Amino acid sequence: MHNTALDAAVLEKLIAAAVAAPSLHNTQPWRYRLDPGTSTIEVRAAQERGLRHTDPVGRGLHVSVGAAVFNLRVAVAHFGWEPVVRLLPRPAEPDLLASVRPAGPLPGASRHRQDLYDAVGRRRSSRLPFTGRTVPAQVLAELGEAAVAEGAELAFPEVNEVRRLLQLTAEAEWFTATDPVRLAESRSWVRDGASDGLPGAVLGPRDAAGRLPVRDFAALRPAYDRPSAVFEQRPLIAVLSTRHDSRADWLRAGQALENILLTGTVHQLRASLLHQALEWPGTRWALREPGAGRGYVQMLIRLGYGPEGPASPRRPVHDVLDAPPDA
Repeated sequence: MHNTALDAAVLEKLIAAAVAAPSLHNTQPWRYRLDPGTSTIEVRAAQERGLRHTDPVGRGLHVSVGAAVFNLRVAVAHFGWEPVVRLLPRPAEPDLLASVRPAGPLPGASRHRQDLYDAVGRRRSSRLPFTGRTVPAQVLAELGEAAVAEGAELAFPEVNEVRRLLQLTAEAEWFTATDPVRLAESRSWVRDGASDGLPGAVLGPRDAAGRLPVRDFAALRPAYDRPSAVFEQRPLIAVLSTRHDSRADWLRAGQALENILLTGTVHQLRASLLHQALEWPGTRWALREPGAGRGYVQMLIRLGYGPEGPASPRRPVHDVLDAPPDA
């Protein structure tokens, strides 16, 4: 087995790439530890940063960590090594969700585009209106291939199905906005001056026409405090799904999600994640298109062209990188 020694500067760049991944309510529920003997980077769940009410089974946490694992893979490949990934490598340690070992040199082409590393720092969510400009078919096909490469599927429903999905999203958002327990949990994360000093999601304008259920993050501000805007008439919604719904599938979905988002960033696409309907068992089940044989929906992704959204702050590397046990 080939071991690759990681110096401190490279390790910091690898972890900085990993923490740039998206996460539910910007909770960033991950921790990292280097095994110096094998240069393996362990990716662990930071359970104290989970959302106990919004995400009681941890599906969203696993998707978030999966996205971080993909960024870590991209960074390892960028430095010329082959990233060897194991999901849930030690069943006796349920918080250890993945391990990534740089096993260089990279043998030929990687499984993803070569230019994704530069997109890691540029990727961000945009809750602003998109222009409605059509996304070329070849770009949509490439996004679908990015999902398939990670063991997931990406579908682009027709107009009537998009309306149904958005209606379910709006219903779920209403459920959340009228649930005092989830409101309290959201306020503990998504506000200026959150408990760890990181503001959460940035509130964007609401859709004046009511076509798109833009997340208001549990009504942390009244609607009249935010400007209204008219969003695109026919939003492009992509449905990310997996054939099964195990913890490993959630991690694969997160990797697929980040592959899609970074590939879209390379093509100058903007994206926002519509997670509301996934937070309630009833609406999540209803997301499965009747009779279409669709698997388990893991994310709805709104895609299009438009202004770049603001960057969400990230925890510094020293806050998420643990010292090895014998340090």
